[in-house]
Amino acid sequence: MQKITTFSAAIVLTAMFAAAAAAQVRLETGIRILYAEDARSFNSDLVKYLASKSAAVRARAALAAGRIGRKDAIPALTKLLSDKDEEVRLNAAFALGEIESSDAAETLLAAMTKETSASVKARLLEALGKIAAASPKADSSAKIKDAVKASLNAELAKAKKRDRETVLLGLTALIRTRPDGADAIAARFLDDSDARVRADAGNLLTRLRAKNANAKLTDLVKNETDPMARANAARALGAAGAKEAVDLLVSVAARDKDSRVRIAAARSLASLKDKAAGQKLIERANALLKTAIDKGLVSRRLGRPDETTELLELATAIGRIFEAGADEGALKFLRAFREFDHYRSSETEIAFAHVAPEVYVAENVPDEMFSDFWAASAHFAGLSAIADTKNETAISAARKALMAFLSGLNSRTETSYKIEMAKALPDGIGAMAALKVDGLEEKLLGLLENPDVFIRVASANALADLPKSEKSFTALERAFGAALSSDKHEDDAQLAILDALAKIDKKAAIPTFSLALSSPDYLVRKKGFDLLSDKAFENDEKLAAFLKNAREKHLDEVQLHSSSTGTELGQILNGREDYIRAQSRKNGSAVAVLTTEKGVFEIELLGEDAPLTVDNFIKLANRGYFNGLAVHRVVGNFVTQDGDPRGDGNGGPGWSIRCEINMQPYDRGAIGMALSGKDTGGSQWFATHSPQPHLDGGYTVFGRVKGTGMDVVDSIVRGDKILSVNIVERQ
Repeated sequence: MQKITTFSAAIVLTAMFAAAAAAQVRLETGIRILYAEDARSFNSDLVKYLASKSAAVRARAALAAGRIGRKDAIPALTKLLSDKDEEVRLNAAFALGEIESSDAAETLLAAMTKETSASVKARLLEALGKIAAASPKADSSAKIKDAVKASLNAELAKAKKRDRETVLLGLTALIRTRPDGADAIAARFLDDSDARVRADAGNLLTRLRAKNANAKLTDLVKNETDPMARANAARALGAAGAKEAVDLLVSVAARDKDSRVRIAAARSLASLKDKAAGQKLIERANALLKTAIDKGLVSRRLGRPDETTELLELATAIGRIFEAGADEGALKFLRAFREFDHYRSSETEIAFAHVAPEVYVAENVPDEMFSDFWAASAHFAGLSAIADTKNETAISAARKALMAFLSGLNSRTETSYKIEMAKALPDGIGAMAALKVDGLEEKLLGLLENPDVFIRVASANALADLPKSEKSFTALERAFGAALSSDKHEDDAQLAILDALAKIDKKAAIPTFSLALSSPDYLVRKKGFDLLSDKAFENDEKLAAFLKNAREKHLDEVQLHSSSTGTELGQILNGREDYIRAQSRKNGSAVAVLTTEKGVFEIELLGEDAPLTVDNFIKLANRGYFNGLAVHRVVGNFVTQDGDPRGDGNGGPGWSIRCEINMQPYDRGAIGMALSGKDTGGSQWFATHSPQPHLDGGYTVFGRVKGTGMDVVDSIVRGDKILSVNIVERQ
């Protein structure tokens, strides 16, 4: 594989300056700032530090204010946009973007016209993009769109003297704002001398589904030397519906030397749905499957075949191209691959169901689906996909097959393994809802009392999508009360039930939303605050007084952990020693050495940019938490994700940590915290296969894969194991 370096030098340099500023903050001051962030408290300490005589303190406090995310900080941050110190202005701009309030839009727009620093202007541009994305209907939205376009047009006019950071952050702002004419601007950057800029321009055109640059994109696919620019150009052609590029994409999907480019081409062919191209993909898939099988015959000691991820992409593409066509060649490949894969992948099951829904339903259910929860989940996904086909005969048969499979899981699964197999049941509930099985509401109501949190989550989500029912509403209220008192390791059911109640009858749910404020878990309380602060209730004076009183008690902040609550969820678990230890680490002073079934790679941990996230990761690693875990998620040309002891994407350590959003970019090899919402991180982390600018400012970057380690990461497929994670700290 061709090795490339995709680090955005200017953006990384900005992040380094921010980290350097943090390093200049005195120990006691740093501890107080870390505590304020951990508590999500815009307190008197931060107010004082924002006006400190020390520029380093002002800059660090500004970053903290952005992470905390309270509108109360906007006036102080606005003042810092005029600070004499560039680093302070940069952090203030970034922080206002993190708060995402349209209240700061005019201030940021005004600062754009006065600012002389290119780095600060780039962050102002980024902030405006975040605000417009969060409040697309705000009065300032049109002005923001114009400002983003004007900034990028100004860079285009500079020809070879363009500011790289402004261009990259500006293109991401275009993704978030999507103004008229964004496609024309993006197309002009396809000629940029910087490969990363060309790649991001292709990414933007893909997201816009733009049709104005097909000739340039075709030229890039043919002649581009950078694999990411080539991959994004290939993907943009599919999004544009460029049927004239079918033959080129077929060639790329089969012959490009970089798997990321081949995957992008396959995805585009899936969009174009050309049957002749589909036959070529089947040929490619069969050849790749033979390679994987031959490797497997030689050795099974090196994890699952590297080809698996690409094969799954090909299966998905074949499923889309031959939808409802019952193509014999497609079915032959899908049968062979699912058997080789032990029926463990939803992509293959969904593809089979799409190609031949009636045949899929009639297939014998293999034994693996009664002994491997991944296989059971995949089958549920296949049955659920039948609902998309609009084939009433197949849908009716799928309902019967689904209920028979659920019954079989109960009768054929060994008692000792039933808890493990229950991990598949949330997907079974999703299939019941998609297929609209008879007596669905009653079945879901019964499952609301299941001891498995994620079965209750799936049930609540499905009930919310049914016609409004007083019976369901009452059951959900009761289920929330039960979860509030009994769920000590996960809060997912509480959060899902609150959302379901809001969807069914927001006003009637006010008492339950109010009850949520009694939870020791910050995330549950925050959900309650958010729901009670809905505009629909803005004239309710009694409710306003209740919320004011709750905020005066700091219930909208994270509280110190109390053992009397019986849970560690949504509480401050760190003490002074933890803050001192976390703050003492420099970027790169701690390295995680990951031994996998595919080899060893190292992660440089960014202790200055994300001190508490790094500390949490190190604590878990030192306990052996990650050792032996299977990688549960791999998406080609996107991410590899691990850190889930359940193996189904739902697991965690029993606590949550706060996000530490920073200016480190999601380039290739970035390590980020996986989330289900803001401040929900725990143990799951991911590595990016390629730049993902849309993730910037949304997920904490806390590490980077070192050296040639991405060769190992690229070879990891779903189901491979992380054998051990060892921490090496430089004293």
